[in-house]
Amino acid sequence: MTSASAGRFVGINASDINYSAGRYDTTVKPPFDIGFEGIGEVVALGLSASARYTVGQAVAYVKPGAFAEYTIVPSKEAIPVPSVKPEFLTLLVSGTTAYISLKELGELCEGKTVLVTAAAGGTGQFAVQLSKKAKCHVIGTCSSDEKSGFLKSIGCDHPINYKTENVTEVLKKDYPQGVDVVYESVGGKMFDMAVNSLAIKGRLIVIGFISGYQTRTGLQPGYVEMLPAKLLKKSASIRGFFLNHYFSEYQMAMKHLLEMCENRELVCEVDLGEMAPEGKFTGLESVFRAIDYMYMGKNIGKIVVELPHSVNSKL
Repeated sequence: MTSASAGRFVGINASDINYSAGRYDTTVKPPFDIGFEGIGEVVALGLSASARYTVGQAVAYVKPGAFAEYTIVPSKEAIPVPSVKPEFLTLLVSGTTAYISLKELGELCEGKTVLVTAAAGGTGQFAVQLSKKAKCHVIGTCSSDEKSGFLKSIGCDHPINYKTENVTEVLKKDYPQGVDVVYESVGGKMFDMAVNSLAIKGRLIVIGFISGYQTRTGLQPGYVEMLPAKLLKKSASIRGFFLNHYFSEYQMAMKHLLEMCENRELVCEVDLGEMAPEGKFTGLESVFRAIDYMYMGKNIGKIVVELPHSVNSKL
């Protein structure tokens, strides 16, 4: 029923902090395994798994406790991938979150205006590209000129560096009618700005609020007193998206994303930490550095930690 996989790469997600802080499952007490996703090779097979997989085959997996050199994955949950490339890892959580949320909640169609916050991040990069594939006009917020350049390279029509530009003023000036869809993962003041920028019948999709994850409760004081009135005035809506509630769509999304990735129709940017102060993220001991790097807003693309290949030599 199961196969054992040796991890070669594991993905870093903003929600790693929520999980380790016990916000997702208050019944779990430390110590417990953390991490959500990985990719590696099959090193051993259970009886029923041997009919579907072979030792050495590349597989990806989404399961709690993924931060491990070896992990046991139920064969029905393993995802065959063409090779053990970190680019495929970017699709497991980040890619599918963007794909499914925009498909199910975004109602994208040609000519709509889409605003993506944290657009150069792990999931933002996919929201930008998928919105462009739907023939939308895409605006992306980011924190550096380097990130602005990256966003232009993946098709973003209007990158906004919020460190040097006033996002609210730019949106008022360039998009006086507002934006039709917001893909929002920052929270706090960025969330409030996004609500204020919605067009008539605009839709805001909340996929996270990273600015509040490091507080004690995980929540930040917001600007919600006038929220009902703001939404009513514009016939606008806010929808939350949590990937676990959309697993019925997951296989379809992964299949399409893998095809686009293999056909080079999709940029799957990976940040292995080469530019981090202490260098590349290598080994499980570097996971904490990778998470800090993400919360400092330094990454371009999906942050991935590489596990030394030597751990695969024995089971």
